[in-house]
This record gives sequence, structure tokens and C-alpha cells, in this order.
Amino acid sequence: MAKIKKTEAEWRDTLGDELTFQVTRHAATERAFSHPGFPEGDGVFRCTCCGEPLFDKAEKFESGCGWPAFSAPRDTAPVAEKVDTSHGMRRTEVLCANCDAHLGHVFPDGPGPTGLRYCINGVALDFEPDQATDDTDA
Repeated sequence: MAKIKKTEAEWRDTLGDELTFQVTRHAATERAFSHPGFPEGDGVFRCTCCGEPLFDKAEKFESGCGWPAFSAPRDTAPVAEKVDTSHGMRRTEVLCANCDAHLGHVFPDGPGPTGLRYCINGVALDFEPDQATDDTDA
């Protein structure tokens, strides 16, 4: 898939919400515990900027950090990492490799088997529930 490139104005129009724009395009962070959460059930978390599937619900866990946490991205997810030295710290930033959206950071304090905690801003993700199969006739 070709990398998605848009101007600042195009991203602002596409995203609409100012917080989502600031988080995904300028590496801001939503306040801890401010995201309302996601529906129950199986599904996939997609990049809010380009729609690429990034994380499966099965990898989500409650870390207590205040942001959605995942133990790993999907096997084929376009997730990139880069060194982030902002705010006087050295961290690993997590980005959508398809559109360069800032998603959050990854830390080495998660559960097994990866031992990683992908700490992701909720506004950077859209949850798509799995389609339930209904075998009954309506």
C-alpha cells in the first residue's frame, strides 16, 4: 500500500476533532483516563487516520496506566517505531507506518509472552467489532 500523504489542512479536515488531530499529527497525548473506552467483544483497532488494522482486541489488557494498552500489534500491522527524546526522556514512539500517525509509545513492562506494553492514545484508534454471524432467518 502506498504511504498516505496529506497537508496539515487536509488532515485537519479529515480528522475533524482537534484533540485527534493534535495527537495523531503532532504527537500530543490525551489525558490519562480520559478516553471513554471501547465496546466489549472481539474486534480490531484501526488507525483513525487511515483505517489500517493495527491491534486485535485479544491483545488488549488493562495496565492501569490510563491509556489503552496492548501486548503486541497484529502480525501484519503497519506499525513503526522510532526513538523519541522529547520531554527529557528516551522512549520508543509508535507510529502507523501507512500514514505516519503518532499512536503512542511502547514500554518493556507488559505481560508475557512479549513483555511489551503498547500504550496507545484512544483517539488514535477506531474499534471495529467482529461481525456476529446470525444463522436464524429474520
